[in-house]
Amino acid sequence: MRLPKVTRFLATVATAALAALGAVTVDAAPAAAAVRNVCYNTSQAGPFASYAVQAASIWNNATNNINMAQCGSNLMIYYTYGGGSYAQRTSLGNGRVVIDYYQAQQYSPLRIMTHEIGHILGLPDNYNGNCAILMSGGSAGTSCTNPYPSSTEAARVDSLFGFAARSEVTSQVFTGSWPAPVAAGAQR
Repeated sequence: MRLPKVTRFLATVATAALAALGAVTVDAAPAAAAVRNVCYNTSQAGPFASYAVQAASIWNNATNNINMAQCGSNLMIYYTYGGGSYAQRTSLGNGRVVIDYYQAQQYSPLRIMTHEIGHILGLPDNYNGNCAILMSGGSAGTSCTNPYPSSTEAARVDSLFGFAARSEVTSQVFTGSWPAPVAAGAQR
């Protein structure tokens, strides 16, 4: 543990020596934020397990500060029959996602999964109806199948998972992102 103190001391001495000689020093750029693992579990996801894996890959490819992997149970994925799809975030990167089987028959299950995981990663709903915005959820209609976050949404997740901002995301339940599914056997 002495090495960091010695290194800081030598850096201070070198900076002072350069300053005495009239040299200008430039502070190094701050270190990049460490990639944070978001461990998810699909053991209770039933027919939606593969969608969770795909959604995790989408988030991994869109962001720099997170690595979603099946390595634990920070994020539990469940499914249900009725009641709507939703996310319950307990803290940034932690919580549970529930996918409604009936809703996933009307909307893109991959879009639903990626959207709900977006809540766990700190994003709120954005009911603007724009299919290019992942967090617009079901407001974009049943024909929207886009499962990809916009560059703005991805940048926000990277910002939230940056070292300084981790404490600004609190516990929250996100419901109502998707219109109620038509009951099985009901007429439209």
